[in-house]
Amino acid sequence: MIRCLAVDDEAYASEIIATYIKKTPFLELLGTTTNAFEALNLVQEGKVDLVFLDIQMPELTGIQFLKICGGKCKVILTTAYPEYALEGFELDVVDYLLKPVSYERFYKAALKVQQLLSPPAVAPVQAEVPAQASTPDFIFIKGDTKNKFIKIKYSDILYIEGLKNYVSIFTGEQRLITYQTLRELENILPKQSFYRIHKSYIVGASHIKMIDGNTVFIKDQALPIGETYRDEFFKMIRESN
Repeated sequence: MIRCLAVDDEAYASEIIATYIKKTPFLELLGTTTNAFEALNLVQEGKVDLVFLDIQMPELTGIQFLKICGGKCKVILTTAYPEYALEGFELDVVDYLLKPVSYERFYKAALKVQQLLSPPAVAPVQAEVPAQASTPDFIFIKGDTKNKFIKIKYSDILYIEGLKNYVSIFTGEQRLITYQTLRELENILPKQSFYRIHKSYIVGASHIKMIDGNTVFIKDQALPIGETYRDEFFKMIRESN
């Protein structure tokens, strides 16, 4: 269970978040408070895993709170002010929720924290593994319900598209959606079989039909090569020959 604290100088706002926490199976409500210093003490004592934090509060703002707590817990900002989003993400907040916060949006943010705090799903390993055991040729991705995982063979993945709060995995037969980040998948996938070509795309190397200029063609799909990834991508292409 992820131990949560709702912090907002407006009690009704923190109560809404508290209600959402209670509805979410993997979250545990430690309490609500309108006092940022009280919340900070609990964080410093190591009693909190996740804080839902308002920005505009008297005495201690949410940004000041983030700087003081120094990453001792995960933080999701809840605010009516979108202009603080960039500064919040620079301080490593997990997500930024604009009020009024819907439960659907809250749940997506909570899932991101669960994925960050939970160990990645791995294939079971037999008690005795031969010295030359082969690497698994598949991955398990998280499904749309608790404890649901879907097995996908690496060879079936055409490409992966990263969206705002989730990724889409395209195979020859279907599109699968999972609430994981593109960076998380990039760290898991075998680098010799998958290339990051853009901030939003990872492609299956074996499915590349053609590369033309700044475009990769996979079946009938044309995907852009991002400037940041171009040099490394072409280096890997040259080294694969």
